[in-house]
Amino acid sequence: MRFLLRPGWIAFVVVVIGFAVACYTLLAPWQFGREEQRQAQQHAIDTANSTPPVPFAQLVPGTEVDPGDEWRQVTLAGTYLPQAEVLVRLRFVDGKPASEVLTPVRLDDGRTVAVDRGSITTDDGQAVPDFPAAPAGPVTLTGRLRVNETDTSGRAPATEGGHLQIYAVDSRQLAAATGTQDMVEGYLQLGAGQPGVLTPIPVTPATTAAPFTNGSYALQWLTFGAIAIIALGYFIRLEVLQRRGRRETKASLRDALSGRDLDPSVDDDPAPRRDRPDTGDRDTPAPH
Repeated sequence: MRFLLRPGWIAFVVVVIGFAVACYTLLAPWQFGREEQRQAQQHAIDTANSTPPVPFAQLVPGTEVDPGDEWRQVTLAGTYLPQAEVLVRLRFVDGKPASEVLTPVRLDDGRTVAVDRGSITTDDGQAVPDFPAAPAGPVTLTGRLRVNETDTSGRAPATEGGHLQIYAVDSRQLAAATGTQDMVEGYLQLGAGQPGVLTPIPVTPATTAAPFTNGSYALQWLTFGAIAIIALGYFIRLEVLQRRGRRETKASLRDALSGRDLDPSVDDDPAPRRDRPDTGDRDTPAPH
């Protein structure tokens, strides 16, 4: 199979094997990991749904939301700080472009908590419509604890249309952009019926996928990797058979041209006919 050493075949084999390796070591494990993440988040949500709300200070006694308490329901009392409000841009809620409104609340104990009041729809993904302001005065809120997001692109806050905008629900970025002090790392996601809530954010895992969706994707990648290896073997075998057939055809043609295809048991020159020996003059018996 020296043909495998040709540049075209080398490239083909490398690409196929590289794809198969990627399927088994990167793509499938990535989807399995996403499925595990979705299941863990769904379990946390289910647990939180079956657990009554507790005071905010009970789960967050310090300056940071514990990731293990994410999705837990808590209650807090304080006052909205509308002057430190920001919009979280480039969001999608129910498949539509939206912004989320992040307004901090000053707690009675002096700490500040970022509160995600919900979403507002932006029809063209750019223009921000008017939306209700946060209520003034003391409020008591019930919501879910969430850990901060991170803007992987590292985009700086910007002001547009009179609104300060950021690109991730991140209390740290809100505090830095507005100068708000004593900000807790993490935020509170409001539910329906709460003071100041807009359109509540759906309570779903971050993957937003149906159960075992990512697991099925992982199985598909494993299947694609196996198909790639099988196809490689098929094409190699096909090439071997085609080359063998061409060699046999050439050999048959050479034999035909050299006369080797004739039956060796048949002589081209027939044997000379042997005449009957001359008997000379024989006496013919006389008739009686």
